[in-house]
Amino acid sequence: MAVVRVFVVLLFAASLLFGATFKLYLKDGDFHVVREYKVDGDRVRYYSTERSQWEEIPSSLCDLTKTERERQRVATDQAKEAKLIDEEEQYERKQRQDVERIPMNAGAYFVEGDQVKSLDYAESTIVTNKRRQVLKVITPIPLVAGKATVQIKGEHAKFVVNADEPEFYIRLEKEERFGMIQLTPTKGVRIVESIDIMPVTNENFENPKQVPVFQREITSGLFKVWPEKPLAPGEYAVVEFTEGEVNLRIWDFAYRPSTGSEHVKR
Repeated sequence: MAVVRVFVVLLFAASLLFGATFKLYLKDGDFHVVREYKVDGDRVRYYSTERSQWEEIPSSLCDLTKTERERQRVATDQAKEAKLIDEEEQYERKQRQDVERIPMNAGAYFVEGDQVKSLDYAESTIVTNKRRQVLKVITPIPLVAGKATVQIKGEHAKFVVNADEPEFYIRLEKEERFGMIQLTPTKGVRIVESIDIMPVTNENFENPKQVPVFQREITSGLFKVWPEKPLAPGEYAVVEFTEGEVNLRIWDFAYRPSTGSEHVKR
């Protein structure tokens, strides 16, 4: 893919260097594909891309109004394409710089300006109607039938972002699912998710408040994740989990708008 992209960029650069082609329209409905043209008295001189040479034609045979409209349209489209390619190159260059700074340790990270900030891992607790158990990292816990909640201490995260579409990098310890969820503050804790535990089988049905997100693999084991829509102010977490198991790694954060709410651009 990288080779193809380089080829496309070089091809586009060549088109800028040699000029875009457009149609020199004739009044009889025909046209010549040209790179440029100029009116010289009663003649029109144009560079034919088909024959790679300058040629002439009587101006009375040309529809110059339609030709000029076509030339301006092509020039405008080319300028837009050049701007998009430049913006994409700048974005990818910044992303490469960010990636180089992301630590190799598994975890969740937030890039702010020139700083890469690590999100702290939040220890979770499972609370049932019978007992409280500390949720161990990547270790499923047997539970009795009924209902339970996964909680983390405190009603507010210490890590705060001011962008309503924050981008996080997550480096996985092993191949797992991951995403973003909204937490529910209540009585000194934040609820991560509720769990319905089926009797007899002890099968778990988790009910997190998932945030729809975009995901992109940057390099092997390193992903970027960001919300599909702007977040509402509140408490959130980036999570890594195993489907169907009470098995979470949680990195909590809060979104609080700053004055003149900021947006992260991709």
